[in-house]
Amino acid sequence: QREYRNDPEGFRKKYSQLMDENLDQLVQRKLVLRDFAQEGYNLPESFVDEAVNDRLRERFGGDRVRFMKTLQADGITLEKFREQIRDQIIVSILQDKNIRQGVVISPHKIEQYYRANSEKYKVEDQIKLRMIFLSKGSSSETAQARKLAEEILAKVKEGASFAEMATIHSQGMQSAQGGDWGWVGKTVLREELTEVAFALKAGQTSDVIEQPDGYYLLQVEEVRPAHIRPLDDVRDEIERTLVLEQRARLQKRYVDKLKAKTFVRYF
Repeated sequence: QREYRNDPEGFRKKYSQLMDENLDQLVQRKLVLRDFAQEGYNLPESFVDEAVNDRLRERFGGDRVRFMKTLQADGITLEKFREQIRDQIIVSILQDKNIRQGVVISPHKIEQYYRANSEKYKVEDQIKLRMIFLSKGSSSETAQARKLAEEILAKVKEGASFAEMATIHSQGMQSAQGGDWGWVGKTVLREELTEVAFALKAGQTSDVIEQPDGYYLLQVEEVRPAHIRPLDDVRDEIERTLVLEQRARLQKRYVDKLKAKTFVRYF
């Protein structure tokens, strides 16, 4: 409602979509539970007891009285709660049997995905940046801030550590870290600072940069041109993506198989 408060038609469509998706999830859950029963599987009550006790410890610290009061406040009996836990276990077991165990991602698949989607892993030009910021403050403080910025710059040029100067003098958020901003791209800083920063070479320090809010000194420690992240850096990320995609395909195939032998009636 908040997202579509000025778009009633968009809200109606999104609401309808979410209702359909939730209804489909409920149908899938019922199909899996029915499959469990038809296949003659059996879930020992000890499994349910253990799961209920786990919830009791995790959410209520073992306080059974508070647990029962919470169920009562939610309008749920202990028997109904046990049934919900039992259904969750059954769905998890069958999903593991029919979906998760069937997922195998080979190195070749990962390499294929990487080659086909290399643009996803493109990194823009980056610099490893340190910054010193001195606020202008009042009119009298502005002159002092400018003078201090120039003094700091002179000391850095003479060999003083920029990081130490930042720790001592900077009023920026990263002062405690020696003004360290880490690796930044061109979209992180305001345009005026970006233009100066990305014109610097590794090891160079800017002149004093005056902005409406204060004075800035920038130092670039390293430069990293735009590049595509190597496969070794993104291998785990790609594998997670492929696992999710494969599970979604197997889930659909499993549910379609259940639907093919089941009559589903909507009320």
